Amino acid sequence: MPEAPTAAQKASGRSFRVFGMDCAEEVATLKTAVGPVVGGDRHLAFDVLNGRMTILDSAGSVRDAAIVSAVAATGLKAEPWQEGAPPAKDARLGEQKLFTALSGIFLLAGFAVHVVTSPGQSFLEIMGFHHPAGAPLAEQAALLLSVITGARFVAIKAWYSLKRLSPDMNLLMMVAVAGALIIGEWFEAATVAFLFALSLLLESWSVGRARNAVSTLLDLAPPVVRVKDANGEREMKAAEVAVGSRFIVRGGDRIALDGRIVSGASAVNQAPITGESIPVSKEIGDEVFAGTINGDGLLEVESAKAATDTTLARIIRMVSDAHSRRAAVEQWVERFARVYTPAVMVLALLVFVVPPLLFGGTWEAWFYNALVLLVIACPCALVISTPVSIVAALASAARNGVLIKGGTFIELPAKLTALAMDKTGTLTKGEPQVTRVIPLSGHSEEELLQRAGALEARSSHPLAQAVTQYLASKKVKAVAAEDVKLLPGKGVQGSFNGKTYWLGSWRYVVERGQADDAVAAQIAELENAGATTVIIGNDEHLCGIIALADTIRPEAKAILSALHAEGVKEVVMLTGDNRAAANAVAQAVGIDTVRAELLPEQKVEAIDALTKRHAMVAMIGDGVNDAPAMARAHFGIAMGAIGSDAAIETADIALMTDDLSKVPWLIRHSRRAMSIIRQNIVFALGVKALFVALTALGIATMWGAIAADVGASLLVVGNALRLLNAGDKRMQG
Repeated sequence: MPEAPTAAQKASGRSFRVFGMDCAEEVATLKTAVGPVVGGDRHLAFDVLNGRMTILDSAGSVRDAAIVSAVAATGLKAEPWQEGAPPAKDARLGEQKLFTALSGIFLLAGFAVHVVTSPGQSFLEIMGFHHPAGAPLAEQAALLLSVITGARFVAIKAWYSLKRLSPDMNLLMMVAVAGALIIGEWFEAATVAFLFALSLLLESWSVGRARNAVSTLLDLAPPVVRVKDANGEREMKAAEVAVGSRFIVRGGDRIALDGRIVSGASAVNQAPITGESIPVSKEIGDEVFAGTINGDGLLEVESAKAATDTTLARIIRMVSDAHSRRAAVEQWVERFARVYTPAVMVLALLVFVVPPLLFGGTWEAWFYNALVLLVIACPCALVISTPVSIVAALASAARNGVLIKGGTFIELPAKLTALAMDKTGTLTKGEPQVTRVIPLSGHSEEELLQRAGALEARSSHPLAQAVTQYLASKKVKAVAAEDVKLLPGKGVQGSFNGKTYWLGSWRYVVERGQADDAVAAQIAELENAGATTVIIGNDEHLCGIIALADTIRPEAKAILSALHAEGVKEVVMLTGDNRAAANAVAQAVGIDTVRAELLPEQKVEAIDALTKRHAMVAMIGDGVNDAPAMARAHFGIAMGAIGSDAAIETADIALMTDDLSKVPWLIRHSRRAMSIIRQNIVFALGVKALFVALTALGIATMWGAIAADVGASLLVVGNALRLLNAGDKRMQG
């Protein structure tokens, strides 16, 4: 089987927020600058999308000031990372906007001077910046200022690139600009500097946009709580509220902390956490979660977790850390760019020297073409589009109640061919319900239910609760029996209307010597259909049979059909339940393969067998009991993870509700993400190939090449950010 992807562990050490670290080029620069300070770049870890650099524990003792100073030498800025704090405003982005605007203004000023000082020239001559007597000094000064302001954030990076003898796009741009100035192409140099500055600004904006998609999750929980204590009600910061404190949630307010309702009832909109479209009714004893929205009722809630440990806070941390677990396609793009850039530099050198030496070309013309090729080599669009796509897909999934642990796992559902799942709580509701009532010995259904209800009235057993709920639905009133005695392993006995009745299993009926062949046949038929049976009787005869079963989710069959339609070839049920019950459910919903009466270790063996037959296998479980099987699959999905720390921690993907329809949605979301990433890669490389061909023909211009690259960056980033939207109707599951 293919090697299962392993999630990168969260870097352990001291973290710093690095302002201006927006792509792999800055990472390479920081490795060169900070690596020697900490004993080598192997002691560093980077998370570009969150702007975080971590000094690993293996680095030993290094002062924070030394780290900050080393980062500052690269032209970037660093400060110690504050966990849970909202992202600080990046002042560098403001500076980028200012200098890019200045570069554009000086470029326009230079063009204006050129037009004014070129009387009598045709439009084509003006646009070609033709100067019979050379460019006027005012024009040169304006265009030079455009170069200086445009190269403000590029020059220092280019210098570091040159120092480490590792050419990157910053060095390419500076060489191209310097070369254009040397041969007197002032307008070309200024245009390249401005457009490259615009490209870097776009890169910073798009990364910031993706970061904000995650950081907006922080706004879901209000920062202030209305706490109630012996002194009355008062407002205080949510971060300062102790576990066990009581707080008030008014109608329409967002809930600030996880807790349990102690007073009041309301409908709570859990969509921000679970993606559910319908508010959930909540009453005394029910759990509520930070970030959800209270309906009309007034609630008094007892906090169960600190603000930093709520389900919402854990989701935010998971999504924030997710990008460190990079997708294979993302790693491929980075490796490709690392080889691609120096290769184009070598090609540019050949373009410069080969035509003049071998074919008699002019040195100046082919030097210009070589500069154009250097500009084309800038891999901005290619490098930035993939991480932006990944983080946009992660944030969108989180908003839809699907928590994906990282880029590694965003692409796996698209390849899913086999899905294993438990029966109870996944395909079924996980709660027994009365499915059939069979009166015997001349009794009516109401008489039978009254006797069963009397015996089960004070029991908390799931079967007893199912019986009492069924009575309520039939509006049958039950009076609790007297002298109720539990018969361990057999049933229960009590007095009702002056007569002794018992309720128990068929085994107890046989033990009492009241077995009847006709009743035995009915019991066998019910149990073969997957039902559990209880019998009510007295010393004289059997009063009747009540059949209970864990009912199938009404949407299960449609969801299984949707999974098959999405290309899942085999859906397997792995259950510890009896074979008859498992087969009955499987036949009803369309399961392909049934493995019943399994122990936990046998589930692992079943997954192992699946991975030998299929390229991509997922296991759906509760994140705790099925953890070994989930770990053995290529990726694990936890259902109903809201409020369950263990489920969120264990699985690679967590469905915040027990809504199985999120799985077909996840497959479509994954495919959409991978499709957009592939579109961006093909488009970015296609633009490069086109301009290489135009350069070879000698008809490409330097400003045209950089304009095309900026346009490509705009298009691929815009395409990537489409993933922040939920998508079409089918994407809604």
